[in-house]
Amino acid sequence: MLFRSPYSDVEIPEITLTQAVLRHAEDLADKPALIDGMTGRVMSYGDLNQAVRRAAAGLAERGFRKGEVFAIFSPNLPEYAIAFFAVAMLGGINTTINPVYTADELACQLKDAGAKYLLTVPQLMDKALEAGEGTSVQEIFVFGEAEGATPFASLLLSEGPLPETKINPREDIVALPYSSGTTGVAKGVMLTHYNMVANLYQLEEHDCTSERDTLIAVLPFFHIYGMNVIMNMGLFKGATIVTMPRFDLELFLNMMQTHKVTRAHLVPPIILALAKHPVIDNYDLSNLELIMSGAAPLGENLSTACCERLSCVIKQGYGLTETSPVTHMCSENPAEIKNGSIGQCIPSTECKIIHLETGEALGVRQEGELYIRGPQVMKGYLNRPENTAQTIDQEGWLHTGDIGYADEEGHFFIVDRAKELIKYKGFQVAPAELEAVLLSHPMVADAAVIPCQDEEAGEVPKAFVVLKGETSAEEIQEYVAERVAPYKKIRQIEFIEQIPKSPSGKILRRLLVQRERERKTI
Repeated sequence: MLFRSPYSDVEIPEITLTQAVLRHAEDLADKPALIDGMTGRVMSYGDLNQAVRRAAAGLAERGFRKGEVFAIFSPNLPEYAIAFFAVAMLGGINTTINPVYTADELACQLKDAGAKYLLTVPQLMDKALEAGEGTSVQEIFVFGEAEGATPFASLLLSEGPLPETKINPREDIVALPYSSGTTGVAKGVMLTHYNMVANLYQLEEHDCTSERDTLIAVLPFFHIYGMNVIMNMGLFKGATIVTMPRFDLELFLNMMQTHKVTRAHLVPPIILALAKHPVIDNYDLSNLELIMSGAAPLGENLSTACCERLSCVIKQGYGLTETSPVTHMCSENPAEIKNGSIGQCIPSTECKIIHLETGEALGVRQEGELYIRGPQVMKGYLNRPENTAQTIDQEGWLHTGDIGYADEEGHFFIVDRAKELIKYKGFQVAPAELEAVLLSHPMVADAAVIPCQDEEAGEVPKAFVVLKGETSAEEIQEYVAERVAPYKKIRQIEFIEQIPKSPSGKILRRLLVQRERERKTI
């Protein structure tokens, strides 16, 4: 059975991402576009528009050309948008990197993406300098000032002309975020101008953000949710965006209150705090009208509890890095929202539910893997044609690796994952990556990592370890923590005699997951 959006298909213009996002910049020249939540510093739409053009001219003067890669290794700041859209204007490619990455993790992405320039903040300069060695990075820029880097502000002094750059929206890549896809290590997701512009126009009527709204960007811009749903969509709709460099509950609540935030794009762990934490009562959140939840499943009970406490609408959406990201979204009409549902297909999007073993298309209320097709589906994984072919079939269907079903009205529900990824507070953690780190420990003979349910984080990584010498769980956890970003840390370890594997040697994680579930139900 083929499921389509109940809404009419949309016309997607053949324009660049910068043209789309800054379409209202001149008309809204005096309106705040971005506010630095930490300092209160305001950047108007006119300021943003001018700064993007100057930064683009400055980069061009330094030799940055179409098709080259610019890496952004920074927390959320108003200037993040300037850099991102300047690169896009030149036909360059933004590869966005998690600022909590270790130097090794940063170096890995820089090498894989082939980045020419790296942009960071003073606090991360040590990691940037270490990671940049042995890569194709020719120059490091910094927001502010730091030894060993060129101030990003120097690009804004350019008064040179913008080069004429011919961009093919359907073919030219504008963003290269990294995703683990359905399995394995992180891969560069090639998103074209057309992919990202398509998602903005697909959501134009479905997302009721307007010029009267103030959004809070607590979710990071390096992540596709923060990038295209908050930064790009917020500016596309003419809203004001308040940036936060990191999440801190009371700081977040203070910014919500101070700036009278009307719409908040969040993830379930933050929604859990809003529903249950006593400190919420100390703040005035009466201006908050809507919470959009994404990146991980939001349970019906939690959604109801938060909705009742804050007297606002909570709706859920669904997407992947590989789909720019949104494919499903609930209505903003409370009468049409089904708690626990990710909503219906957005315009110009097709879906089907496929039987995991037979490959047969299933009907209403039958559980299977969700397949998606639409203009927002990525071009592919960078330099990984085999992984691309495994994820997108010859008919253009993207295999999500998520298990779900649709009801009679086309509302979709995600119930499980066929893929092996762990979702910690909305961030992807690949078991294979952690297993590789564990196996490098001199006292570990074998290891397997699975997701373990956690009320606050959603899922946490748990490791099953076979030892070949004396050590402790704490020592192994510290060893891993020194080598990976904080959100990837092993939270639980269990020592066992043997890792269950198939005859071909593949880890049978489902047996370990089943064992964990059975233990918790006893």
